[in-house]
Amino acid sequence: MNLQVIGGLLIPLLGTSLGAGLVYVMKDELNMKVQKGLSGFAAGVMVAASVWSLLIPAMDMAGDTMGKMKIIPAVGGFMVGIIFLLLLDTLIPHQHIDSDSPEGVKNESLRKTTMMVLAVVIHNIPEGMAVGVSFAGAIFGEDLFLSQAIVLAIGIAIQNFPEGAIISMPLRSVGVSKRKSFTLGILSGAVEPVAALITILLSSIMIPILPYLLSFAAGAMFYVVVEELIPEATGEGGDHTNVGTLGFSLGFLIMMVLDVLLG
Repeated sequence: MNLQVIGGLLIPLLGTSLGAGLVYVMKDELNMKVQKGLSGFAAGVMVAASVWSLLIPAMDMAGDTMGKMKIIPAVGGFMVGIIFLLLLDTLIPHQHIDSDSPEGVKNESLRKTTMMVLAVVIHNIPEGMAVGVSFAGAIFGEDLFLSQAIVLAIGIAIQNFPEGAIISMPLRSVGVSKRKSFTLGILSGAVEPVAALITILLSSIMIPILPYLLSFAAGAMFYVVVEELIPEATGEGGDHTNVGTLGFSLGFLIMMVLDVLLG
């Protein structure tokens, strides 16, 4: 494996790191309107990524061998992803929120942020595998040239920029230090080159199950969006619910455009 391939595998991580770095330019305390806008934006990004980066590619991959039954990996993986996050959410203790206890509110916000971090990490694993598939094709001389694989990696890096931000910025807003928020944002994307490398090394095993993994990640992200982000964007503070809706629309449109143009 040459330096070009190694460098290509690290390109998506660069996008995540740059997005996570936005934590250094944000204020320590976010007002309600900004929090709702960010929650809505994160939800829009995750929904668009689930559809165009995960579900549609999963069905396209399965279609080569399964024909019209390509819907099976999408439906099956999606439902398993939902159930997995549902079970995980049940196991993670929920804090009782006392309106007179800022600490209770902070703990619950941290739990929600943890769920979102986990969903993005789960999403990044099959996304990294998709990069690995492209580089495996370039290495073994099948279908893809190295330049095409690098273009795909750059496209995913651009997509990862808002994802890095939606990890680090909410962490900072619940009291995590800027350095730790930035580090966790980077680590959420670090799974991508690892997953890509494993896919290259074990391509005969990993590639056939990739449609299921992509759909599993989509289900996990949808769960977090519906359970955590949308209520946070449109819940308490009725005066600012339109900000969350506008944030969702903006995040969805940006991610959709990036996925279609660079996917």
